[in-house]
Amino acid sequence: MRFPIATALLLLVAACARVPTETATPTPPPAPPVQQPRESGVLIGLTGPELAVRFGRPALQIKEGNSFKLQFRGPQCVLDAFLYPSNGGQYRVTHVETRSLAGTDTNQLACISALNAAA
Repeated sequence: MRFPIATALLLLVAACARVPTETATPTPPPAPPVQQPRESGVLIGLTGPELAVRFGRPALQIKEGNSFKLQFRGPQCVLDAFLYPSNGGQYRVTHVETRSLAGTDTNQLACISALNAAA
């Protein structure tokens, strides 16, 4: 009879014992990637003639539906300006894309500055 009582007592003591737990330190979330702003806003709202004053004659002008794409090329980059009719009927820049001569992404403000300098 001693054996079952001793076993019960041992189980009771074991149940009250503290169980070590592993505390995992939470890993901080990864930092978001730093991205260059795609739309600098410097050219948004300008008209085709205003772009020509700023960058010279466009290297390419394409009519696409009810819009125009004007392309300006410099020694370092290419700039595509997309113009759509505004409320007054005049075509204005609504979107700008820039790329290096190799076709890779480039900093938009740097490209605009380079084109200004080349004009």
